[in-house]
Amino acid sequence: MPGETLLEDMTPTRAMLERLSDEGEPVLFRGCDFEELDLGGLEMIEWRFDTCNLARAGLTGARLEEVTFDHCRAPGARFVAATLSDVVVDGGDFGNTNFLDATLSSVAFRRCKMTGTDMTGVSAINVTFEEVLLVLGMLPNFPFRKAILNGVDFTEADLRGCDFRDAVFSASSLRDAHIVDCRFQGADLRGADLGGIRLTDASRFKGAVISKRQAGDLLSQLGLNVL
Repeated sequence: MPGETLLEDMTPTRAMLERLSDEGEPVLFRGCDFEELDLGGLEMIEWRFDTCNLARAGLTGARLEEVTFDHCRAPGARFVAATLSDVVVDGGDFGNTNFLDATLSSVAFRRCKMTGTDMTGVSAINVTFEEVLLVLGMLPNFPFRKAILNGVDFTEADLRGCDFRDAVFSASSLRDAHIVDCRFQGADLRGADLGGIRLTDASRFKGAVISKRQAGDLLSQLGLNVL
């Protein structure tokens, strides 16, 4: 990228990051170590993180605009009350990250691990997930309306109150997920693993499309066979 500052294989200091933030120019961090570093409150415009380590880094209240995380490790990172706009997370490990009360606008999560991620209280517009592991994730009331969910694993995730209306599931899983007060009207669930869903939960799928096999699995709980 023209005019981009390149920093490689180093451990940046808070003072250095504050200076780069004040300058407002694009920065590419390649192979840098931010482990447990405080990045809170910084303004990051067109920053790119390539194969960096952000384990347990603190980004509380930070502003991230047109930022890319490419195959980074960020387990336990904190994005509490941060603002993310036009951000891409592609690959890497974002397990147990905390997005509590963050604002996400046009954010894409692709091919990454987000096991145990907490998105409670997130304000989200146009957030997409593709081939993402969200096992045990906490996403209550998250807006998935009309989402295309390809390869998204919500096994045992907290999805209470989520809006899945008109969403399409492909090679995804809702196995043993918590779906109290979810809305699925018009959703296509034929590409979702519904294992662990009981007939007492099935009413929540009213208005959704499921396959004969999925219907058979649910009715088998009553000892009935669907031919």
